[in-house]
Amino acid sequence: MHRKEKRGARRKARELSLQVLFQLDTGARDQTPEEAFSLFCHSFNAPPEARNYAWELVVGVRQNLDALDVELNRASEHWRLDRMSLVDRNILRLALYEMRFLPDVPLKVSLNEAIDLGKKYGTEESGAFINGVLDHIHHQLASAPPTASGNGDASAG
Repeated sequence: MHRKEKRGARRKARELSLQVLFQLDTGARDQTPEEAFSLFCHSFNAPPEARNYAWELVVGVRQNLDALDVELNRASEHWRLDRMSLVDRNILRLALYEMRFLPDVPLKVSLNEAIDLGKKYGTEESGAFINGVLDHIHHQLASAPPTASGNGDASAG
């Protein structure tokens, strides 16, 4: 897969994973991630090239939900996670998961993709809000020494 195709597939995967995470965060709490993912892929003809990465994101966010939420609560001054819109909260979780656990995704790519998702699926203020929270985290990560699970600014996407 060429780099541009990979980028497009990853963008679609982020959208798909956001929609599944949103579904799980709403009234579908009795639904497993597998059920929500399968239902969404089937109902909306999710592109096959996006499914693997989308599933990786859904599983990663769900498995690390508590740690991600703690970090997001610390980074979002004057905003508790439970008071954020469901869309913004799940975009932030998704981006932070990429920033923390997927070293092949540059920090700036995660940040910019999250802002774009916020503009597309959130409110008028979502892009700026997401930018503020993730930029704070980005600066912390960029100035921290690299770790095994850390993430740098290599050029993948």
